Amino acid sequence: MTFTTRPTLQGTFGMVSSTHWLASQAAMGILERGGNAFDAAVTAGFVLHVVEPHLNGPGGEVPAIVATAADPRPRVLCGQGVAPAGATIGHFRSLGLDLVPGSGLLAAAVPGAVDAWLLLLRDHGTCSLREVLTPAIGYANAGHPLVGRVGDTVAAVRSLFEEHWPTSAALWLRRGAPPRAGEMFTNAAYGATLERLVAEAEAGGAGREAQVEAARRAWREGFVASAIDRFCRQPVRDSSGRAHAGLVTGDDVAGWSASWEEPVTYGFQDHVLAKTAPWGQGPVLLQTLSILDALDDPGVFDPSTEHGIHAAAEALKLAFADREAWYGDTGDVPVKALLSREYALARAGLIGPRAATDLRPGRPNGASPRLPRHVSGGGSGPSIFDPTTGEPTVRPDGVTRGDTCHVDVVDRWGNMISATPSGGWLQSSPTIPELGFPLGSRLQMFWLDEGLPSSLAPGRRPRTTLSPTMVLRDGQPVLACGTPGGDQQDQWQLLFLLRHLVGGRSLQEAIDAPMWHTTSFPASFHPRESEPGVLVLEDRVDEEVVAGLRGRGHEVRLSGAWSLGRMCAVSRDPATGVLAAGANPRGMQGYAAGR
Repeated sequence: MTFTTRPTLQGTFGMVSSTHWLASQAAMGILERGGNAFDAAVTAGFVLHVVEPHLNGPGGEVPAIVATAADPRPRVLCGQGVAPAGATIGHFRSLGLDLVPGSGLLAAAVPGAVDAWLLLLRDHGTCSLREVLTPAIGYANAGHPLVGRVGDTVAAVRSLFEEHWPTSAALWLRRGAPPRAGEMFTNAAYGATLERLVAEAEAGGAGREAQVEAARRAWREGFVASAIDRFCRQPVRDSSGRAHAGLVTGDDVAGWSASWEEPVTYGFQDHVLAKTAPWGQGPVLLQTLSILDALDDPGVFDPSTEHGIHAAAEALKLAFADREAWYGDTGDVPVKALLSREYALARAGLIGPRAATDLRPGRPNGASPRLPRHVSGGGSGPSIFDPTTGEPTVRPDGVTRGDTCHVDVVDRWGNMISATPSGGWLQSSPTIPELGFPLGSRLQMFWLDEGLPSSLAPGRRPRTTLSPTMVLRDGQPVLACGTPGGDQQDQWQLLFLLRHLVGGRSLQEAIDAPMWHTTSFPASFHPRESEPGVLVLEDRVDEEVVAGLRGRGHEVRLSGAWSLGRMCAVSRDPATGVLAAGANPRGMQGYAAGR
């Protein structure tokens, strides 16, 4: 019997899996009171803002993939805010910058998470705004026991808060020290923000949809947008070592709204996988599967063997090289060509017996790839991802590798959602005092070179790493999954999906099995470093496998035994109605709930 840290939950009523137990149980409470999967996901999303503030916040973003019982075709909810009107390459160059800073107001995109959660509630929910926000308001006002990583994060940026970000120091260094693990922590300002949204909603009309729309207006055009506009005008210290004002204005907030769009899909092993369009990195997972398919070797689908790990790692390197050359929010990314059988065969032909160390983007439709100067000029160096713990380190200037949150929900009617909220970390930029949260730093994923798919431009979405997944069989949604982890998100999901869909392991078995990833491509986060040939493995991987991989030329770095990935997953069998859920034990925060 395969060892698992906990059972795969099974039932028929509803299942939730998230990266924090309070979010999972709050969402389950909404299901118990008659809400659907979308009500539950919104509830979890706002609770995550409160209980995992170092991993996401209201000033951040959330992409999600949704399938309803009435219409099982997956749809993407885009809660990724865009670059503000003043965010031009010329402006950043005039400040003497060749990379967007990794922290501070200058790196902020238009916040997208709250409007997206509210759009989801309006279009597919059944509960009132008051019902779904009550748990988050309670935790913000009455307090909740903090997880230890929050205090660790605050400790890492303590001098920045004390010397340059006084509004963050006022919230996070109340006794002159970072909060302790398990300490009851309140955020009255954010609680008041949520309470005002509810009040504005209920003053907006009697109908549920009208109330949600009133709350969206209060956020985008009212008191929240006004506070953001005022706060962004003051220069603050960022990771460049200098002070810069932000670029987000009230007009930017008012002019953007969350939206619905079609996913990118790929057929694999009698299943169809749905991901976001290439303004996110989701198609990397699909490309990797297409390359492995093209190898025509069943052995490459076992990510526990030397042969399987080598093949998957090399396929990932090729897919991520294409991400660097071709992905972005341009509307003309050659997705069809990138996922074609012909292209996959050509890419699979590049995989040899030895580990590759160079970045090798392909030529879809015969086009020539173009890489940023930072990449083509050899911009590489040590990762800020700590391979011994699997945690993204937080530098004293607030730069973070970009951990995040995740939530999956399925209900008894067959509604299903996979969502990956992130950004707006407490260490991203200073806290806006009257709102109780900071803005994000997602603009760091743009390049300041002209003419690239991911070049900075006003109104364009940054090429995010956030990557929820939905899997369908015979046209019906059967699985929702995802994980935090920045550039590692689709790598860890690949291993989970191979183990579950091909290897037949249960959700929890596939989550608990040893994880690994490569860092042999340019990182999405400042300072955009690469580690050619590096393969990071949990040290539970068999010693003979590790030796074999080193013999193939991989620079293997061993991580802690339970350190890589924070996978969440829920599933539904359409034939029987049986629901299931699993959650990651790593980090001691993620839990599934259901019955």
